[in-house]
Amino acid sequence: MGVRTRKAALVLLMLILALSVVVSACSKNDNNGSNSSPSASPGASNSSSEEKVEPFTISLFTASTGPIPTEDNRIYKEIKEKLGVTLKEEYLVGDIEQKLGVMIAGGDYPDMITANTKLTAAKAMIPLEDLIEEHAPNLKKHYGKVWNQLKDPEDGHIYWLPNYGVYQGEFKPTDYMGPAFYIQKAILKEYGYPKLKTLDDYFKLIEDYAAKYPEIDGQPTIGFTALAFDWRDWGLRNAPQHLAGHPNDGGVLVDPNTNVATLFSATDTAKPYYNKLNEINAKGLMDKEAFAQNYDQYLAKLSSGRVLGMFDQRWNFGQAHDSLVSQGKVDRTYVGFPLVYDGSITDYYLDRPVINLGNGFGITVNAEDPVKIIKFLDTLMTEEWQKRFSWGVEGEDYLVGDNGLYYRTPEMRKQQEDVTWKQANKAEALYGQLPKLEGNYPDGNADGPGNQPDEFFANLKDIDKELLTAYGFKTWTDFFSSPPENRVSYPAWNIDLIEGSEAKVANQKMKDLDFKYLPKAILSKPDEFENVWSEYVAEMGKVNTKAYLDRVNEQLKWRVDNWSSN
Repeated sequence: MGVRTRKAALVLLMLILALSVVVSACSKNDNNGSNSSPSASPGASNSSSEEKVEPFTISLFTASTGPIPTEDNRIYKEIKEKLGVTLKEEYLVGDIEQKLGVMIAGGDYPDMITANTKLTAAKAMIPLEDLIEEHAPNLKKHYGKVWNQLKDPEDGHIYWLPNYGVYQGEFKPTDYMGPAFYIQKAILKEYGYPKLKTLDDYFKLIEDYAAKYPEIDGQPTIGFTALAFDWRDWGLRNAPQHLAGHPNDGGVLVDPNTNVATLFSATDTAKPYYNKLNEINAKGLMDKEAFAQNYDQYLAKLSSGRVLGMFDQRWNFGQAHDSLVSQGKVDRTYVGFPLVYDGSITDYYLDRPVINLGNGFGITVNAEDPVKIIKFLDTLMTEEWQKRFSWGVEGEDYLVGDNGLYYRTPEMRKQQEDVTWKQANKAEALYGQLPKLEGNYPDGNADGPGNQPDEFFANLKDIDKELLTAYGFKTWTDFFSSPPENRVSYPAWNIDLIEGSEAKVANQKMKDLDFKYLPKAILSKPDEFENVWSEYVAEMGKVNTKAYLDRVNEQLKWRVDNWSSN
């Protein structure tokens, strides 16, 4: 290799190989994501971006259903041209449990896959801590402060790279992607932007509007819907905890003083909510198909603009929001309200960033070259690539002001609303699962346009500016109370119950009972509600809920013991 011509030949050969690789988005149709609302370290080294990776293909499966990128997607082309990486992607179609069951039974895993406890239980994933320590300085710096939290409580290994929760700088959210009772902006405008605090306030507005407008765009108006499909169960199950003033801990309420969890399903904490849904059903406001619809049908229904309200997490119906905007139906998009049972309760919907454990990508035992994969992921953690995913390309997707802050022109903002344009120019599904920055870069710019204060407000539609101004607000998070500091063990929803354990079995039985009896109670005649509820409580009493709570409380204590020093 000491001869100059041989060096040149080798360089030429490497270049030809790099140019021969074609990025593909080998994807399947939509039918999860889960849920809105962290990130690469803003001070991450850019050294990895200088090291070109040899051309290779990474196969990956994501539990997301989309948006699915086009074959000529701009970002995927850049990944190919700059890094030599072909991403062979598969998106979820149908039921995730069934998909994983087939995958595990055959041992047929892609190189990378999004997190699921079934995969760790099946020994399908490889530990990542040594790979990160040896080959991924950007990832190590990014996760440094939460390193112990990434470790599996059962064996101490790191299997997943959480996609959100590592926040840099002051917590100043502008948008809101979390749980709330959502209602169409058109309704709020119709009635002079009233304040909504309780269920009565909320449903009175929906009832009045539905009576005035029994049809929207030629279709029957739907007052309220919910989604209870596959793992997306919070639309049916989680509202009572928030109405009672608790944050999102999944299926439990955790006392912040004692760190002890209790159930709220089939209790007096939950009953008033489902009784209220029974009342609105009797008035014809409840979607009769709510508990039979799948995720695609739910999104299609919201995209029609005829659903007045629902309880959900904002990120979960993002595709429907984008569709409504693309159709010019901005007035049919939604605003989230943090409803509570009564005025004495302080709402706790908005929370501070937490590490999104049990989410993000991991590397499977079938990956032939984990080192190349972790180096690739490490490169995507550099500031260059993080800005590419979130902001785009300077001069094409954003401009730089005299003050050094990024902004977009009205034309640039408009194209960001075009679903077809985004499929060809962005990588939302991929980026959503990757480790990422939340907060600010060293140059003062926010992690994305939505969190750049001036750009956020400038990007709002006139109806949004009017709405926020009417309420005296500047951002969507202003509707919510400022959250206290997270307790160390928060949140409980991402505790691994362990496949096959009594706790896991009990959890599934509780979910099955909720899916069976809550729709039955909601859709029953008002004089039958009490009987259905009593039957539900009796059946829940037969479940080994102690095993479930024992596991949750054991892990809550373990977190305090092991995470308090972080």
